[in-house]
Amino acid sequence: MVSRSTPPSSKRPVGTVTRGTTNPNRLRRMDRWIAAAHGAALRRADAPVAVDLGYGAAPWTAVELLARLREAAPGVRVVGIEIEPARVAGAKPYEREGLGFRHGGFEVPLDGGERPALIRAANVLRQYDEEQVAEVWQRLCGRLAPGGLLVEGTCDEIGRRHVWVALGPEGPRTVTFATRLGSLERPSDLAERLPKALIHRNVPGEPVYAFLRDFDRAWAAAAPYASYGARQRWIRTARALAADWPLADGPVRWRQGELTVRWEALRPAG
Repeated sequence: MVSRSTPPSSKRPVGTVTRGTTNPNRLRRMDRWIAAAHGAALRRADAPVAVDLGYGAAPWTAVELLARLREAAPGVRVVGIEIEPARVAGAKPYEREGLGFRHGGFEVPLDGGERPALIRAANVLRQYDEEQVAEVWQRLCGRLAPGGLLVEGTCDEIGRRHVWVALGPEGPRTVTFATRLGSLERPSDLAERLPKALIHRNVPGEPVYAFLRDFDRAWAAAAPYASYGARQRWIRTARALAADWPLADGPVRWRQGELTVRWEALRPAG
């Protein structure tokens, strides 16, 4: 069933309008990871709802999220939420069974106070100040259903490079680096896509800087494996990193051009 629009409210949505840049298939790497990491939880949930928060000027990412999540959890519904009313109006013709759109922001307005099993916020916090991130994370995590997941991060315009943080109701858990391996010169190329909580911390003395330095060194040391393909070089790099950094995944995900590290290891200093 398509979600009904919420009644008009005098309360102004929380947040500010984003640039709205979007492209079909831009968030495929994030969606693929969500389906793998959170699919089982979505299947166990009773009528789970996933939110595409700040989907932008066109509804493609919400449409694609529904299709990809339903491969892992056939009962999931997706609600796209946008703070710009004109974008909501433009998305309405795409509503169908399991997919709806509504006006809102970080308050995540759903019918009857429903709590989402997933909130995906891609390229939303890029325009905010670093000091605002913790408050936004806390607000969004407070809206999650028990066992829910918030995925917040940044990618380039065509989805070749992407970094995101996964958070539960208790706060941040992991950071995932994902890339199209054929386009990668060195892992630190992903630094430009670090989420807002980390992008200004890529300086000496900060954990994320040390991690990316070690990532590059391991990549360079794995150069002989390039003759077997970029995937084998990435896997070898990940194995080397695992000796010193708490990675949260393994070869199955590494083969996809992903690498996930525990948040505690990259938490900003100070």
